[in-house]
Amino acid sequence: MASVVGGGESSTARRGRPLPWLAPAIVTGGLVPLAGIVLRAARGTLGANPVAEALNELGLLALIFLVGSLAMTPLKILFGWNWAIRVRRVVGLMAFAYACLHVATYAAIDQGVDLGAIVADIGKRPFIFVGFAAWLLLVPLAITSTDKMVRRLGFVRWKRIHRLAYVAGLLGATHFFLRVKKDVTEPVVYLVLLAAFLSLRVYESRRKAAAKRARAAARP
Repeated sequence: MASVVGGGESSTARRGRPLPWLAPAIVTGGLVPLAGIVLRAARGTLGANPVAEALNELGLLALIFLVGSLAMTPLKILFGWNWAIRVRRVVGLMAFAYACLHVATYAAIDQGVDLGAIVADIGKRPFIFVGFAAWLLLVPLAITSTDKMVRRLGFVRWKRIHRLAYVAGLLGATHFFLRVKKDVTEPVVYLVLLAAFLSLRVYESRRKAAAKRARAAARP
């Protein structure tokens, strides 16, 4: 994320020259926190309540990657960084992977795969209901993330489905907000970022529609 904020990125990179190392670097860097969680769990240094700590960290990582994936289109709109669109998928899939680990830790370790207890917990605790809803919305997004699914669905239908990412992001940030008992600064920051990204997307969509109408009206 260089040229505007930090300088040094070439014009060809801004135009979208393939950067084959970028996606593997994102995956490798994204797995480092997971390795840290596993290592601390193995050493018994994950805190007084290791299950709760793992849940919190995995959930936060899922939200960070989800917000990151939703930031890619605004980066393209604002700065013309085509590479951001190229890595959007891998960032989103990292979000889904961490969300799955978050849900699996809750269901398997925290609840012992007791479906009755899980269903009761979802119905009784609003923050769990909201978080579960966010994860459910991510499932079809992950399933339809391949080029083959884009072709099968058609780009217009695929794009409509993937607008659910914003709903999932808002639900995930709300899940975090409801989970936090005292300082809600961090979840509010994510909610504000998501609102800003969504507002920019709406503005850009309307701007393009207006420009298209203007071109149509100018034709003889």
